[in-house]
Amino acid sequence: MNTITKALMVAAGALALSATASSAAIVCNRDGDCWKVRGKPAYKPEFGLRIYGDNWRWKRGENYRWRKVGRGPGYYRDGVWVTIRP
Repeated sequence: MNTITKALMVAAGALALSATASSAAIVCNRDGDCWKVRGKPAYKPEFGLRIYGDNWRWKRGENYRWRKVGRGPGYYRDGVWVTIRP
């Protein structure tokens, strides 16, 4: 393998890693339930959700908690996963 081919492979790998890292978000509801999602989610404003970058962290003393993502697209409301039907 020549030097140019190796350089192209390294660049492609770095691009793939950076694309993966930027394709996630953290979503939190009014109750402080937060979960990670892939991509850039689009929720209706009436759901009352806040969307942050995947590197967002809450500050000490703030009332947030991590939740596992439920089955299918959705969000947490009153501690329960609500599936969004297309």
